[in-house]
Amino acid sequence: MDNKEFLYFRKKLSKTQRQMAQLLGTSIKAIHSYEQGWRKVAVHVERQVLFLVSMKQRASKGHKPCWAIIKCPLERKKRCPAWEFQAGHLCWFINGTICEGTVQGDWNEKMRICRRCDVLQPLLDPEASHSL
Repeated sequence: MDNKEFLYFRKKLSKTQRQMAQLLGTSIKAIHSYEQGWRKVAVHVERQVLFLVSMKQRASKGHKPCWAIIKCPLERKKRCPAWEFQAGHLCWFINGTICEGTVQGDWNEKMRICRRCDVLQPLLDPEASHSL
């Protein structure tokens, strides 16, 4: 997540910098640093921001689970933690999902795939989603 995307999501959540710092359990200086591009957005912060945006958007719209969107075969679904926990709207948040037929090795690898997926795409700002 780059600084423009972080700012976009803060505004999408309708939060001030101070409110965002409180929500994320970090300092306002960290929020400034993320938005100015002085500090890379930490993985745990990125996950929490995307989770919050997802929950806010999900409350306002009905969403299909990932396995319905990408038409996963039953054998793959049975091995996938998103299916196990019935969290198809949060598949991008859960490590160990079996997207594109294999389990991703780490968060960065997972997010490269998820950012191209129809499950996460509706959350992303089209201009900010360039940061793969």
